Amino acid sequence: MSEEVKVQNLNFSYGKKIILNDINLSFTKGNFYSVIGPNGSGKSTFIKTISKILAPKDKSVFINGMDISTINNKKLAQMMSVIPQDILIEYDFTVFDIVMMGRSAYKRRFEDFNKEDEKIVEKYMKATNTWYLKDKLITELSGGETQRVIAARALTQETDIILLDEPTSHLDIQYQVEFLKIFKDLRMDKVIIAVLHDLNLASIFSDEIILINKGEVVSKGTPWQVISKENIRDVYNLSVEVFENPISKCPYIIPRVE
Repeated sequence: MSEEVKVQNLNFSYGKKIILNDINLSFTKGNFYSVIGPNGSGKSTFIKTISKILAPKDKSVFINGMDISTINNKKLAQMMSVIPQDILIEYDFTVFDIVMMGRSAYKRRFEDFNKEDEKIVEKYMKATNTWYLKDKLITELSGGETQRVIAARALTQETDIILLDEPTSHLDIQYQVEFLKIFKDLRMDKVIIAVLHDLNLASIFSDEIILINKGEVVSKGTPWQVISKENIRDVYNLSVEVFENPISKCPYIIPRVE
């Protein structure tokens, strides 16, 4: 399995405040990776640096050996798609048109979309349970519906790398599970990297978990290697019990409330 994304000596600061400190990680196709950690730990900044939204000082993010800073934005959009944490769309486009925008990475200037693009849009709107919304205006949707539409748009880019920044934050539990399952099922020929708050969801869906605290990687590995009483206590300052989920066989945490 070839290396797809490599993060090497990644550092990022806002002025004198260090956000990320010397992070070294590799991500390969066929895996769903979760990035977890408390608020302010640097999770979202990490996603933004590897998606080129934020630029670290040194060359430290590589896709197939290519420095991401040398890849133009259109080419990068053919390699990597991003589902952001905060979504604000104020223009009255239909949902279908919003999702179709994901195909723009493959079009020349002023080139129209074609029937093949429409088939791809329909495929991923059905996969994200948004096809029934296709004629609605994006401004008429709930937060959860909008999140699924943005996911459909990202999927229409048909990239090998998908980044998710707290993608389930506006979803009810039913849609959280459905949403993450979509990407879990896609992982065999893609790199999926998701920032997640819910540790039990991260445990269920992840092949590997990266635990970040104060801008540094504290632990990385399988859910059983990372989700431990000691790690949760040290990073989240929370006492928990860890059990085996009887269905998924992954770790399941319960806070100790006394």
